[in-house]
Amino acid sequence: MASGDRIRVEVGDRELDLSNLDKVLYPASGFTKGEVIDYYTRVAPVLLPHLRDRALTRIRYPNGVDQQFFFEKNAPASTPDWVRTERLPAPGSTKNREKIDYVVADDLPTLVWLANLAALELHTPQWRIGTHPDLMVVDLDPGRPAGLRECCGVALLLRERLADDGLVSQPKTSGKKGMQLCCPISAGQSAEVVSDYARRIAEELERTAPKSITSKMARNLRPGKVFIDWSQNNAAKTTVAPYSLRAEPQPFVSTPLTWAEVEAAADGDARAVRPFTAAEVLDRVDRYGDLMADLVTPGPALPT
Repeated sequence: MASGDRIRVEVGDRELDLSNLDKVLYPASGFTKGEVIDYYTRVAPVLLPHLRDRALTRIRYPNGVDQQFFFEKNAPASTPDWVRTERLPAPGSTKNREKIDYVVADDLPTLVWLANLAALELHTPQWRIGTHPDLMVVDLDPGRPAGLRECCGVALLLRERLADDGLVSQPKTSGKKGMQLCCPISAGQSAEVVSDYARRIAEELERTAPKSITSKMARNLRPGKVFIDWSQNNAAKTTVAPYSLRAEPQPFVSTPLTWAEVEAAADGDARAVRPFTAAEVLDRVDRYGDLMADLVTPGPALPT
Protein backbone atom coordinates (compact mmCIF):
# COMPACT_ATOMS: atom_id res chain seq x y z
CA MET A 1 0.00 0.00 0.00
CA ALA A 2 1.42 3.39 -0.99
CA SER A 3 0.43 6.88 0.06
CA GLY A 4 2.26 9.89 -1.34
CA ASP A 5 5.95 9.27 -0.75
CA ARG A 6 5.25 6.47 1.75
CA ILE A 7 4.85 2.78 1.11
CA ARG A 8 3.74 0.02 3.48
CA VAL A 9 5.64 -3.24 3.21
CA GLU A 10 5.71 -6.58 5.01
CA VAL A 11 9.08 -7.55 6.42
CA GLY A 12 8.91 -10.93 8.06
CA ASP A 13 5.87 -10.79 10.32
CA ARG A 14 5.92 -7.00 10.64
CA GLU A 15 4.39 -4.17 8.63
CA LEU A 16 6.59 -1.12 8.12
CA ASP A 17 5.94 2.27 6.55
CA LEU A 18 8.90 3.27 4.39
CA SER A 19 9.29 6.82 3.15
CA ASN A 20 11.25 8.92 0.66
CA LEU A 21 12.78 5.90 -1.06
CA ASP A 22 13.99 8.06 -3.97
CA LYS A 23 15.85 10.45 -1.68
CA VAL A 24 19.54 10.52 -2.60
CA LEU A 25 21.72 9.88 0.45
CA TYR A 26 25.03 9.55 -1.42
CA PRO A 27 24.99 12.51 -3.84
CA ALA A 28 28.30 11.68 -5.56
CA SER A 29 26.93 8.33 -6.72
CA GLY A 30 23.16 8.91 -6.67
CA PHE A 31 22.69 6.09 -4.13
CA THR A 32 19.19 6.45 -2.68
CA LYS A 33 17.53 5.56 0.60
CA GLY A 34 15.69 2.80 -1.23
CA GLU A 35 19.05 1.34 -2.24
CA VAL A 36 20.29 1.62 1.36
CA ILE A 37 17.26 -0.35 2.54
CA ASP A 38 17.76 -2.89 -0.26
CA TYR A 39 21.43 -3.33 0.68
CA TYR A 40 20.72 -3.88 4.36
CA THR A 41 17.91 -6.29 3.52
CA ARG A 42 20.15 -8.38 1.27
CA VAL A 43 23.19 -8.34 3.55
CA ALA A 44 21.13 -9.08 6.69
CA PRO A 45 21.90 -12.85 6.83
CA VAL A 46 25.60 -12.14 7.39
CA LEU A 47 25.23 -8.81 9.23
CA LEU A 48 22.65 -9.69 11.88
CA PRO A 49 24.80 -12.28 13.72
CA HIS A 50 27.34 -9.50 14.37
CA LEU A 51 24.66 -7.15 15.77
CA ARG A 52 22.71 -9.67 17.82
CA ASP A 53 22.66 -9.00 21.58
CA ARG A 54 24.82 -5.87 21.21
CA ALA A 55 23.78 -2.36 22.25
CA LEU A 56 23.66 -0.47 18.97
CA THR A 57 24.94 3.03 18.28
CA ARG A 58 23.68 4.50 15.03
CA ILE A 59 24.95 7.45 13.00
CA ARG A 60 22.05 8.95 11.06
CA TYR A 61 22.26 11.05 7.92
CA PRO A 62 18.64 12.06 7.23
CA ASN A 63 19.61 14.45 4.41
CA GLY A 64 22.57 12.55 3.00
CA VAL A 65 26.23 11.97 3.77
CA ASP A 66 27.20 15.56 2.85
CA GLN A 67 24.71 17.11 5.29
CA GLN A 68 24.29 17.28 9.06
CA PHE A 69 24.39 13.97 10.93
CA PHE A 70 23.91 12.84 14.49
CA PHE A 71 24.88 9.96 16.76
CA GLU A 72 21.99 8.10 18.35
CA LYS A 73 22.24 5.67 21.25
CA ASN A 74 18.80 6.09 22.82
CA ALA A 75 15.82 4.50 21.12
CA PRO A 76 13.84 7.35 19.49
CA ALA A 77 10.37 8.19 20.78
CA SER A 78 8.82 6.69 17.65
CA THR A 79 10.38 3.25 18.20
CA PRO A 80 7.80 0.51 17.48
CA ASP A 81 6.91 -1.64 20.46
CA TRP A 82 8.20 -4.75 18.66
CA VAL A 83 11.77 -3.40 18.44
CA ARG A 84 13.96 -4.88 21.17
CA THR A 85 15.37 -2.29 23.56
CA GLU A 86 17.55 -2.79 26.60
CA ARG A 87 17.99 -0.26 29.42
CA LEU A 88 21.67 -0.30 30.27
CA PRO A 89 24.13 1.91 32.12
CA ALA A 90 25.84 4.29 29.72
CA PRO A 91 29.55 3.40 29.73
CA GLY A 92 31.57 6.31 31.03
CA SER A 93 28.77 7.92 33.04
CA THR A 94 29.52 8.77 36.67
CA LYS A 95 29.15 5.57 38.69
CA ASN A 96 26.94 4.22 35.87
CA ARG A 97 24.03 6.34 37.10
CA GLU A 98 22.88 7.30 33.64
CA LYS A 99 20.91 4.66 31.76
CA ILE A 100 20.10 4.48 28.08
CA ASP A 101 17.39 2.56 26.25
CA TYR A 102 19.53 0.99 23.55
CA VAL A 103 18.14 -0.52 20.37
CA VAL A 104 19.25 -4.11 19.76
CA ALA A 105 19.03 -5.19 16.11
CA ASP A 106 18.28 -8.88 16.35
CA ASP A 107 16.07 -9.28 13.29
CA LEU A 108 15.40 -8.09 9.74
CA PRO A 109 12.39 -5.86 10.52
CA THR A 110 14.50 -3.88 13.01
CA LEU A 111 17.30 -3.54 10.47
CA VAL A 112 14.90 -2.27 7.79
CA TRP A 113 13.30 0.13 10.27
CA LEU A 114 16.76 1.55 11.09
CA ALA A 115 17.67 1.87 7.41
CA ASN A 116 14.45 3.79 6.81
CA LEU A 117 15.62 6.25 9.49
CA ALA A 118 18.81 6.77 7.43
CA ALA A 119 20.88 5.05 10.12
CA LEU A 120 23.69 4.46 7.64
CA GLU A 121 26.43 3.52 10.10
CA LEU A 122 25.96 0.78 12.69
CA HIS A 123 28.47 0.60 15.54
CA THR A 124 28.66 -1.99 18.30
CA PRO A 125 30.68 -2.51 21.49
CA GLN A 126 32.99 -5.49 21.92
CA TRP A 127 30.64 -6.98 24.53
CA ARG A 128 27.23 -8.61 24.32
CA ILE A 129 24.57 -7.54 26.79
CA GLY A 130 25.25 -9.01 30.20
CA THR A 131 28.74 -10.34 29.45
CA HIS A 132 32.38 -9.35 29.34
CA PRO A 133 33.91 -8.69 25.89
CA ASP A 134 33.82 -11.62 23.47
CA LEU A 135 35.78 -9.63 20.89
CA MET A 136 39.12 -7.87 20.87
CA VAL A 137 39.42 -5.25 18.14
CA VAL A 138 42.63 -3.57 17.00
CA ASP A 139 42.16 -0.54 14.77
CA LEU A 140 44.87 0.26 12.23
CA ASP A 141 44.86 3.95 11.36
CA PRO A 142 47.37 5.12 8.73
CA GLY A 143 48.95 8.55 8.91
CA ARG A 144 49.60 9.99 5.47
CA PRO A 145 51.44 9.17 3.28
CA ALA A 146 50.88 5.68 4.75
CA GLY A 147 47.71 4.01 3.53
CA LEU A 148 45.99 0.65 3.25
CA ARG A 149 49.11 -1.07 1.91
CA GLU A 150 51.01 -0.15 5.06
CA CYS A 151 48.04 -1.17 7.21
CA CYS A 152 48.10 -4.60 5.56
CA GLY A 153 51.79 -5.00 6.34
CA VAL A 154 51.14 -4.21 10.01
CA ALA A 155 48.11 -6.51 9.99
CA LEU A 156 50.33 -9.41 8.95
CA LEU A 157 52.72 -8.68 11.82
CA LEU A 158 49.80 -8.53 14.22
CA ARG A 159 48.35 -11.78 12.90
CA GLU A 160 51.58 -13.63 13.63
CA ARG A 161 52.05 -12.06 17.07
CA LEU A 162 48.47 -12.79 18.12
CA ALA A 163 48.76 -16.34 16.82
CA ASP A 164 51.71 -16.84 19.20
CA ASP A 165 49.18 -16.36 22.01
CA GLY A 166 46.62 -18.68 20.44
CA LEU A 167 44.42 -15.93 19.00
CA VAL A 168 42.82 -16.11 15.56
CA SER A 169 42.37 -12.71 13.91
CA GLN A 170 40.02 -11.71 11.12
CA PRO A 171 40.73 -8.62 8.97
CA LYS A 172 38.28 -6.11 7.56
CA THR A 173 38.42 -2.66 6.06
CA SER A 174 37.00 0.18 8.09
CA GLY A 175 35.23 1.42 4.98
CA LYS A 176 37.30 4.57 5.24
CA LYS A 177 41.10 4.86 5.18
CA GLY A 178 42.08 2.12 7.63
CA MET A 179 41.25 -1.39 8.73
CA GLN A 180 40.61 -3.53 11.80
CA LEU A 181 41.60 -6.93 13.11
CA CYS A 182 38.97 -8.72 15.21
CA CYS A 183 39.66 -11.69 17.47
CA PRO A 184 37.07 -13.85 19.23
CA ILE A 185 37.92 -14.10 22.93
CA SER A 186 36.47 -15.80 25.98
CA ALA A 187 33.88 -13.30 27.31
CA GLY A 188 35.36 -14.09 30.69
CA GLN A 189 37.73 -11.13 31.15
CA SER A 190 36.98 -7.46 31.74
CA ALA A 191 37.36 -4.73 29.15
CA GLU A 192 40.30 -3.43 31.18
CA VAL A 193 42.12 -6.75 30.81
CA VAL A 194 41.44 -6.82 27.08
CA SER A 195 42.53 -3.22 26.57
CA ASP A 196 45.73 -3.76 28.61
CA TYR A 197 46.61 -6.82 26.52
CA ALA A 198 46.00 -4.98 23.23
CA ARG A 199 48.15 -2.10 24.46
CA ARG A 200 51.03 -4.41 25.38
CA ILE A 201 50.96 -6.00 21.93
CA ALA A 202 50.82 -2.60 20.20
CA GLU A 203 53.77 -1.31 22.24
CA GLU A 204 55.72 -4.49 21.54
CA LEU A 205 55.24 -4.12 17.79
CA GLU A 206 56.13 -0.43 17.95
CA ARG A 207 59.47 -1.38 19.52
CA THR A 208 60.18 -3.86 16.72
CA ALA A 209 59.25 -1.42 13.91
CA PRO A 210 59.39 2.15 15.29
CA LYS A 211 59.70 3.75 11.85
CA SER A 212 56.41 2.30 10.61
CA ILE A 213 54.29 1.69 13.74
CA THR A 214 53.14 3.83 16.64
CA SER A 215 51.05 2.82 19.64
CA LYS A 216 50.70 6.41 20.86
CA MET A 217 47.59 8.48 20.21
CA ALA A 218 49.38 11.81 19.62
CA ARG A 219 48.60 12.84 16.05
CA ASN A 220 51.95 14.53 15.53
CA LEU A 221 53.58 11.08 15.81
CA ARG A 222 51.42 9.46 13.12
CA PRO A 223 52.57 10.82 9.71
CA GLY A 224 53.98 7.98 7.64
CA LYS A 225 53.15 5.40 10.32
CA VAL A 226 50.30 3.07 11.18
CA PHE A 227 48.74 3.80 14.56
CA ILE A 228 47.71 0.59 16.32
CA ASP A 229 44.70 1.82 18.27
CA TRP A 230 44.37 -0.58 21.19
CA SER A 231 41.89 1.74 22.95
CA GLN A 232 38.97 0.39 20.88
CA ASN A 233 38.60 -2.21 23.64
CA ASN A 234 37.52 0.32 26.24
CA ALA A 235 34.01 -0.62 27.40
CA ALA A 236 32.71 2.80 26.30
CA LYS A 237 34.04 2.47 22.75
CA THR A 238 32.23 1.08 19.75
CA THR A 239 33.52 -0.16 16.38
CA VAL A 240 31.78 -0.07 13.03
CA ALA A 241 30.13 -3.46 12.47
CA PRO A 242 31.19 -5.76 9.63
CA TYR A 243 29.02 -5.03 6.56
CA SER A 244 27.95 -1.60 7.83
CA LEU A 245 27.78 1.22 5.30
CA ARG A 246 30.00 4.24 5.88
CA ALA A 247 29.27 7.91 5.28
CA GLU A 248 31.72 8.40 2.43
CA PRO A 249 31.07 9.95 -1.00
CA GLN A 250 30.46 6.44 -2.35
CA PRO A 251 28.44 3.80 -0.44
CA PHE A 252 31.54 2.09 0.91
CA VAL A 253 31.22 -0.74 3.42
CA SER A 254 33.32 -2.07 6.30
CA THR A 255 34.31 -5.18 4.38
CA PRO A 256 35.63 -8.52 5.69
CA LEU A 257 38.79 -9.60 3.88
CA THR A 258 40.67 -12.81 3.19
CA TRP A 259 44.21 -13.05 4.45
CA ALA A 260 45.31 -13.76 0.87
CA GLU A 261 43.97 -10.33 -0.08
CA VAL A 262 45.84 -8.72 2.81
CA GLU A 263 49.07 -10.44 1.77
CA ALA A 264 48.61 -9.34 -1.85
CA ALA A 265 47.96 -5.74 -0.79
CA ALA A 266 51.05 -5.72 1.42
CA ASP A 267 53.03 -6.85 -1.64
CA GLY A 268 51.72 -3.90 -3.64
CA ASP A 269 48.48 -5.03 -5.28
CA ALA A 270 46.36 -1.89 -4.81
CA ARG A 271 43.21 -3.64 -6.03
CA ALA A 272 43.36 -6.43 -3.45
CA VAL A 273 42.39 -4.27 -0.46
CA ARG A 274 40.57 -1.02 -1.15
CA PRO A 275 37.24 0.59 -0.32
CA PHE A 276 34.49 -1.78 -1.51
CA THR A 277 31.01 -0.54 -2.42
CA ALA A 278 27.71 -2.04 -1.28
CA ALA A 279 27.22 -3.79 -4.63
CA GLU A 280 30.72 -5.28 -4.49
CA VAL A 281 30.16 -6.50 -0.93
CA LEU A 282 26.96 -8.28 -1.91
CA ASP A 283 28.92 -10.04 -4.69
CA ARG A 284 31.62 -10.96 -2.16
CA VAL A 285 29.02 -12.41 0.21
CA ASP A 286 27.70 -14.55 -2.65
CA ARG A 287 31.26 -15.74 -3.28
CA TYR A 288 32.65 -16.14 0.24
CA GLY A 289 29.71 -16.16 2.62
CA ASP A 290 30.55 -14.49 5.93
CA LEU A 291 34.34 -14.33 6.23
CA MET A 292 33.89 -13.27 9.86
CA ALA A 293 31.48 -16.02 10.89
CA ASP A 294 33.94 -17.30 13.49
CA LEU A 295 33.56 -14.08 15.47
CA VAL A 296 30.10 -15.01 16.73
CA THR A 297 31.54 -17.86 18.84
CA PRO A 298 33.69 -16.93 21.87
CA GLY A 299 37.38 -17.78 21.63
CA PRO A 300 40.22 -18.32 24.11
CA ALA A 301 41.09 -16.28 27.16
CA LEU A 302 43.85 -13.72 26.76
CA PRO A 303 47.19 -14.41 28.46
CA THR A 304 47.75 -12.17 31.45
